[in-house]
Amino acid sequence: MKRSIQIIILMIIVLVLLYYLNLYFGSALLRFSQFFATFFSVTMSLAVLFVGLVIFMENRHPSSTVAWILVLALVPIVGFLFYLLFGQNYRKRKNYNQKALRDAQAYAFIENRALANHHKLSEFPESLQRLFRLSQTMAKSPISFSTRTEILTNGEATFSAILRELNKAVHHIHMEYYIYRDDEIGTQIQQILIEKAKAGVEVRFLYDAVGSLKLPESFLDEMRRAGVQVVAFSPVYFPLLSNKVNFRNHRKIVVIDGEVGFTGGLNVGDEYLSRSATYGFWRDTHMLVRGEAVRTLQIIFLQDWLYMTGEAHMNPEYLSPTLTERPGDGAVQMIASGPDSEWKTMKSLFFAMITSAKRSIWIATPYFIPDDDIYTALQVAALSKIDVKILFPKKPDKWIPYLASHSYFPELLEAGVQIYEYEKGFMHSKILIIDGEMASIGTANMDMRSFHLNFEVNAFIYQTESTRTLVSDFQADLQDSTRIVKEKFSKKWLVRFMESAARLLSPLL
Repeated sequence: MKRSIQIIILMIIVLVLLYYLNLYFGSALLRFSQFFATFFSVTMSLAVLFVGLVIFMENRHPSSTVAWILVLALVPIVGFLFYLLFGQNYRKRKNYNQKALRDAQAYAFIENRALANHHKLSEFPESLQRLFRLSQTMAKSPISFSTRTEILTNGEATFSAILRELNKAVHHIHMEYYIYRDDEIGTQIQQILIEKAKAGVEVRFLYDAVGSLKLPESFLDEMRRAGVQVVAFSPVYFPLLSNKVNFRNHRKIVVIDGEVGFTGGLNVGDEYLSRSATYGFWRDTHMLVRGEAVRTLQIIFLQDWLYMTGEAHMNPEYLSPTLTERPGDGAVQMIASGPDSEWKTMKSLFFAMITSAKRSIWIATPYFIPDDDIYTALQVAALSKIDVKILFPKKPDKWIPYLASHSYFPELLEAGVQIYEYEKGFMHSKILIIDGEMASIGTANMDMRSFHLNFEVNAFIYQTESTRTLVSDFQADLQDSTRIVKEKFSKKWLVRFMESAARLLSPLL
């Protein structure tokens, strides 16, 4: 109420001021306003023409180019501001060239390991071998046959395991999150980090400056005073003047003593433990990793850390801990992608997995905004009588992505894709399962932001026990879901209009 009164008083003062200015300087103000209107109109027209030319010369996908030019033509001011915020993709390689160079140097450290395992690839079917070769070429990440993984279903299992392993740390803890909250679970983890730092454990904490925007400085200062090294990823001081606001670190990584790692869909917050009245039950999936593949998670964290801190070199001590060789029950590969990548790694691997399917394609994602390639691949697969299932939340957390996602459903249903709405709570798992034998689990959604803009990390697992757990969990989730029937999917024209408008924005990102 106090804030509302202040705004009303300010509006009254401005109106009174404008009245007296017009009373005493009316003709001068009129001439100035006419000059300003003309100047602004000409300047904005030139700016819009320049932006349109830049977008045209960038050779983006035709749908993206047409969408941008259409928005700039219909609503020039809004389109220009939107471009400043989200459209300056031509600068991303320049922004991240230094990071990409360091990443290449880091992966060179373990490249020999990938070559050492080359002979084991012949044990897999040819379709998997092609995927292995593609992933190694694009991601420069070794495939491990000496890694054990464990699927952590939902928040209780995930945070119980993370807290247990954090308490065991003796040398270092590396933690990286997109969203980190100062609520009950966030404070519980913070206190362990503080306790470990005081005990001499090296603790590094990296959080995304936009995703964790509400994280209080006092919360971080308490960690700093205890010796925790705290760094924000890509702070944005002037959002309208920087395109960095659009390239966010969406990764969730925990590495403990170089031997145990975690990654998956869960950030740190009470809602991920189903404690939110808004979302209710929170359905999510995380993964615990032990053994060789933890090294790759370590490198992904360290390359982000070096990029933000400016430190010159990676300490080999963190890249080559003494690991007990243990046989895995399949193959595991950690894949990082982002605007620093030469290729659209995550999208390309998803596309390769989908097009390699012989029996089934099962997808769980909270945001479904595919590009044309993925969209067409799913339709072709369904038309080929491959079992294509998409598990999607019935309850949205963000309305624009939710509406945009629904605009893709009619044609998919027409092609024979089975779409299920999860009704037990909010579905946040990010899973792709092919033929029940290979799967991807991690931070990447099935949307354009994950494909083109965010820094992501996914675990690709082949013929492992964890793959079988994902299959079982997916089947259980279907029991808490309702299948969308094509004949009942027709909607009122206003809803269809809103979905189409939301979808129009998707290529702009």
